[in-house]
Amino acid sequence: MCGIAGIISPNNRTLELQQMLKVQHHRGPDYTGTWCQDMAHLGHNRLSIIDLAEHSHQPFISGKYVLTFNGEIYNYIELRQELKDYPFKTEGDTEVLLAAYMHWGAACLQKLRGMFAFAIWDTEKQELFAARDRFGVKPFHYTLQNGELLFSSEIKALFASGLVPKKHKESVWANYLKFAQYNSGIETFYEGINQLEAGCYFTFANNKLETKRYYYFEQNLNPEQWLNKTDQQIKAIIKAKLQECIALRLRADVKRGFNLSGGVDSTLLFSLIKDQLPAESTQAFTFYCNSADYDELEWVAQIVEGTNYQWNKCLVDINTFADLAAKIQWHQDEPFAGLATMAYARTFEEARKQNYIVVLDGSGMDEQMGGYDYYYNQSGSLVQGVSSSPVRANATSTELQMLAQKQSYPTPFKEELLNLQYRDLFHTKLPRDLRMTDRISMAYSTEMREPFMDHELIEMCFSLPTQYKFRNGQRKWLMRQIVADYIQKPLVDAPKRPIQTPQREWLSGQLKNWVTEMCLQGANKTNWINKTEMERELQHFFTQDNSNSFYIWQWVSIGLLNK
Repeated sequence: MCGIAGIISPNNRTLELQQMLKVQHHRGPDYTGTWCQDMAHLGHNRLSIIDLAEHSHQPFISGKYVLTFNGEIYNYIELRQELKDYPFKTEGDTEVLLAAYMHWGAACLQKLRGMFAFAIWDTEKQELFAARDRFGVKPFHYTLQNGELLFSSEIKALFASGLVPKKHKESVWANYLKFAQYNSGIETFYEGINQLEAGCYFTFANNKLETKRYYYFEQNLNPEQWLNKTDQQIKAIIKAKLQECIALRLRADVKRGFNLSGGVDSTLLFSLIKDQLPAESTQAFTFYCNSADYDELEWVAQIVEGTNYQWNKCLVDINTFADLAAKIQWHQDEPFAGLATMAYARTFEEARKQNYIVVLDGSGMDEQMGGYDYYYNQSGSLVQGVSSSPVRANATSTELQMLAQKQSYPTPFKEELLNLQYRDLFHTKLPRDLRMTDRISMAYSTEMREPFMDHELIEMCFSLPTQYKFRNGQRKWLMRQIVADYIQKPLVDAPKRPIQTPQREWLSGQLKNWVTEMCLQGANKTNWINKTEMERELQHFFTQDNSNSFYIWQWVSIGLLNK
């Protein structure tokens, strides 16, 4: 996992490119490389994971092509065997990716199993080809400014070039404040800055950008594969695929650790890792906040009990909350999910301190296996653990509210459950969470790998009959059956615990002065907030009802982003 940046321009933009790479140095501290020729200025921040030698540095050149690549192609060994005619000089996935593009062109994207965002410059055609993985695990931001194309892994790098004005996109902020909707599609929270959508690629030549979709999720589903199969047969098929996904993501030339919580998904990840990675080769990382009502240490202790795996407990200290919030906001560029994101960041910080560069994580299972409460209780809420409205639109200025347009989402399936899963996979929860977790892992120069985000696994699980997702009152029923092969029953039956941090208590208690300061700062530096209503809601939150802190964190975010 690395950072990429580039400028396609008739002007000499070498210095601007260097400034872009400097600001996202944390994404790849092992080596910074540039390649500038004719119109193309390509850069790369390398975090060395596979084939650590210098010959795998980027930008990577082969023939008439130059590549800058962020991510991992997990099936690079298998692809290398298919590309026998290519004269490989390295042992890594970077050269395999470029060789695949040289051989198959854009069709190579169909063969890749991995997370990726990359750009390839054709020195003869003077054309840029750029692509992003199927679910948008890796970021790709771009903008067109006065006939110049700039792209980067992080938004702040575009601003660092000095060529891109920093201006909030108020319609996106309006949707966020009024409807709790994050950016989706190509939009970001900034004017003129887009993101390449998941499952898409573009070409740029002669000052013309053309985007195409290469991944059509619905067309890849095969529910017929489960016909006439027993529970045990289906369990065996899914379990084998899970084991395969773990094996692919353990390919690395650096130390590999993993995040561990008390949930089913994390327990499943740990169970599968135990099959393939001995205790002396890895360590587990869990965050906690010294709060008995929220910490999962008791559950995790039961999971690791009787094993030799070293378990690191990563404390989130309320006394350093303000500094950590400012740091994480700088890395995020856009609003993030408060204390939950900050607490999660602590695991990557600790992993890096102990030189664990790759960290495996159990994200993505809820969306493909129907794990959220509202899939079954018809609440429709997109903020877990909140039954009332998560926002306070009355505290948003009338002018900003007029810009809000509530998003509607496609419903390609006959079953409502599938439509909800589809929405969360491609439009709401997962894109938001992937963006946040990419930034916090890279903030500490670590690579997060998500075995459950394998597209082949997601297609299989999504297409399962509902009875394998929900049975006998249990969500993710099939996954619990697989976990039961490894873990004692009380843990298998543990309920989902969506709220894992004491954010509400902290913000309404010991941190209320800081909260007030941040909220007023945001209100004073924008015209988005009705200050009278905001102050009234703040007092209500501090003194009467702190059951919902989502809208509080929205206002804090505005303050943090406008310091």
